[in-house]
Amino acid sequence: MLGNFTYCNPTKLYFGKDALDGLNEELPKYGKNVLLVYGGGSIKKNGIYDKVIKILKDNGKNIYEDAGVMPNPTSDKLNEGIARAKAAKADLILAVGGGSVCDYAKAVSVSVHCNDDAWDKYFIRFEDVSCDIIPVGCVLTMVGTGSEMNGGSVITNHAQKLKIGHVFGENVFPKFSILNPEFTYTLPKYQMVSGIYDIMSHILEQYFSGTDDNTSDYIMEGLLRSLIHSANVAVENPTDYEARSNIMWIATWALNTLVAKGKTTDWEVHMLGQAIGAHTDATHGMTLSAVSLPYYRFIMPYGLDKFARYAVNVWQVAPAGKTKKEIAEEGLSAMESWMKKIGLVMNITDCGATADMIDGIVESTLVMDGGYKVLNKEEIRAILKNSL
Repeated sequence: MLGNFTYCNPTKLYFGKDALDGLNEELPKYGKNVLLVYGGGSIKKNGIYDKVIKILKDNGKNIYEDAGVMPNPTSDKLNEGIARAKAAKADLILAVGGGSVCDYAKAVSVSVHCNDDAWDKYFIRFEDVSCDIIPVGCVLTMVGTGSEMNGGSVITNHAQKLKIGHVFGENVFPKFSILNPEFTYTLPKYQMVSGIYDIMSHILEQYFSGTDDNTSDYIMEGLLRSLIHSANVAVENPTDYEARSNIMWIATWALNTLVAKGKTTDWEVHMLGQAIGAHTDATHGMTLSAVSLPYYRFIMPYGLDKFARYAVNVWQVAPAGKTKKEIAEEGLSAMESWMKKIGLVMNITDCGATADMIDGIVESTLVMDGGYKVLNKEEIRAILKNSL
């Protein structure tokens, strides 16, 4: 049964082809100085940068830039962003990009007025924010993380070989987010597919936990079916507006904290994937796809009822005359076929991991306790070896 919980999501969304017009409604709420955060410059090639700059200027803002946010934002880049935000005396941080840019903007927002080392305070000690926060707004150009409507921020420390996420409270959620599906059209297929699997993994991390009859599970099954269908369409036609808009909307709902309510949630696939990413700097969604099936096949016996339900309700496996184990296995096989069909990475070797990295990746993997099996180090090592 559902336990007690509190739900609040303060982020305002503007969705659709005219979503960028929402900036004109939001910008007057904030002071003059805007720190514009973005990645490698693709927004300059596709015209989004010019559109955003014009709106900022039309609203009389002083524009300061923090470019070069990498796909796996680092602690060194975070320190650079803190310095830039301080120099700008930023009243608003506007993140234009994908989830990494949004994650990074949130990390900067909680760190500018922090008297501690931000990496140690938030990503090692997991402490709450105790200082003033610079508000964040997002203009999304890649979907997957759900960062546009949550408090999550993932930062990589290369020196420590750690990639760690901190889920901040509702006061750190973006104040607003602009979601125009057309802004995702120019994304390379590899990145699009990676984002699609990140969405799926977010849902599965929450779905594969608990044994009760939870409304969230019904919602997640619907989201998964829609995602699978829309992904099939988008892979064939990346500019299909309906498919790309559905994927964008699913990504937001997959991790805006709603379906987690009443769930213990797992997140071990993410811990494995992030540990791999800390050692290889591989694309996040692909590290998740590379370890998912070895992990799920390992824990399946401990959550057999849910895996069988997943097979039937998501993958339309016919259960007649089959044992629960057979049903569950057929569901994972159907998932594997689909993953290969859309072009996902299916092993960590293709993410840059080698056998001699395994021990280090094991040490970098955080162990979670919300799923069907709490792993020990030998089990983590075995799953990683099966993922090579």
